[in-house]
Amino acid sequence: MAKMSTPNAFTPGPESGKAAWRLDGEVALVTGAGAGVGRGIAHALAEAGAAVLVTDIDLASARRVAEELAAKGARAASFPFDVRDPDQAEAACAAAVELLGGLDIAVANAGSTARMPFLEMSPSFFEEQLRLNLLGTFLTCRAAAKTMIARGTRGRIVTISSNSGRFGGRGRAAYSASKAGIIALTQTMAIELAPYGILVNCVAPGPIRTEKVTAERPSEAFTCRMALPRFGEPIEVGRAVVFLASEACSFTTGHTLGVDGGLTVTGIMEG
Repeated sequence: MAKMSTPNAFTPGPESGKAAWRLDGEVALVTGAGAGVGRGIAHALAEAGAAVLVTDIDLASARRVAEELAAKGARAASFPFDVRDPDQAEAACAAAVELLGGLDIAVANAGSTARMPFLEMSPSFFEEQLRLNLLGTFLTCRAAAKTMIARGTRGRIVTISSNSGRFGGRGRAAYSASKAGIIALTQTMAIELAPYGILVNCVAPGPIRTEKVTAERPSEAFTCRMALPRFGEPIEVGRAVVFLASEACSFTTGHTLGVDGGLTVTGIMEG
């Protein structure tokens, strides 16, 4: 991405000869990329031309995904990363620079969907959800932004929230609070990082078919409110991330993009 000499309001970069949505020559870091949505994001970024640092608390899973990307001809590497640890956040960003030559895109995807009824929820359960989902996103994004600023490059940061961050649901007091916090954090980062040419946006997935899903379609509780009543695929979340990470998205920051089959916006479906 284009070099910046001093903090200033960003403008579209110079013509590079590549399609605006392509990411050739750029380096992306994805957290929680060893499986599920994170794996789909890593594959989508690689298909768009980015080199990808696949990070996960489970290094073996991260290595498998990096090998999948390399088998398709992408530049990829793996790195262990517990997003709750600020030192590991800085180490992961440094690894992207050392192993792949830079850091242009950071995707804060790692998180947990653990649920528990509100009246049974312990403070420790609530705190751990916030530590993993919200604090982990903060630490990842802070380390990535500092790396981008120090290198003097424009950057893209994409956070991963959920439609549960936009409305409540049974058993989701901690999860929804953490995901709503990610949306607010994204908006604030967008404001504070704009002068450095760093755009910050969010993707809020709905029901997504990951390795843990065995059902053919979402439950009626979801599908009765979905314009597209099916599971989304991880690669569909990844393609939304590619758009937000690319030069095709040059005048949008602080936005939350729903990838949820219309679940967030659907009102009355009858009649």
